[in-house]
Amino acid sequence: MTRLLIYAPSYAAADDEIQRRAPDLDIVVMDEAGAFALNGQPIPPEEARPDIVWLSEDLYMAPAMLAFAGAVLAAPKLAWAQSASAGFENPFFGRIVASGARLTTSHGQAVGIADFVIWGVLDAFQRGPERRAAQARSEWLELEVREILASTWLIIGFGSIGQAVAARARGFGVRVVGVRRNPAPDPLADRIASMDDLPTLLPTADVVVMSAPLNAATLGLADATFFAAMKPGSVLVNVGRGKSLDEAALLAALETGAPAHAVLDVFESEPLPSASPLWGHPRVTVTAHCSGVTSGQSLRNTELFFDNLSRFVAGEPLLNLADPKDVLGG
Repeated sequence: MTRLLIYAPSYAAADDEIQRRAPDLDIVVMDEAGAFALNGQPIPPEEARPDIVWLSEDLYMAPAMLAFAGAVLAAPKLAWAQSASAGFENPFFGRIVASGARLTTSHGQAVGIADFVIWGVLDAFQRGPERRAAQARSEWLELEVREILASTWLIIGFGSIGQAVAARARGFGVRVVGVRRNPAPDPLADRIASMDDLPTLLPTADVVVMSAPLNAATLGLADATFFAAMKPGSVLVNVGRGKSLDEAALLAALETGAPAHAVLDVFESEPLPSASPLWGHPRVTVTAHCSGVTSGQSLRNTELFFDNLSRFVAGEPLLNLADPKDVLGG
């Protein structure tokens, strides 16, 4: 019988729907103390032996995550793991895929991240930091600001997040250039380009959004050469991965005005060290890797798990299947 491993708080919220979609599952539940039970009966961790696992968002924050991960990696016949995360650069995911299991990720964060990108760019164009500083001084300060209309946005990583950004940006009359491996045209972009096109695209972009996963092509992508090619006065937003951007090179580039402002939700080291000059830089917006943490994220993540559970039971293709080559760094 197929066996599911799930974290107790997630199971408490999803029990009825799991039973409806897959009534014949054996269910192993790990509680918040790291203890395991099969169909309500305590078992040692080595007997968990799941075929499928639900790596829910509340599990990632739990102290017992290490115990759960140990049971996953020890599973002799793991077939599928559903993750609530969009990324998969952690070696844990590589070991899952190397075992022969399928890994599916979630893009439930895309809505919130896209909203965040729009906010960050608007705040920079509208000179939000200066407005707030003037208000704090009780100063009646009139400022001329930039318009988004007819600006060009270069979105590096045109998957679920990049497309959600594009859908919102186009409502402002923005020209969108998406960068991805698949060269097929996309209705949300005025142009689809490749990474090889970046040297000619960067000088034309008023906004550069980094929303790509971390892989061999994106590791250290935004370096001194990248910034030197950017348009003076442009805005950079990184909601992808911190290690895609060289922070020292960015700080140097900000002094030249290209980019003129950076909106950063991800960093090379997290939490961002208190001594980092990014914290107090007047042309940097810092947030704590939380752009996707929104009121609707959990519901979308859970609905995807339910959908894929039904597909797994029926032998149908799974949604958001990660390419093993990407996960393994190939």
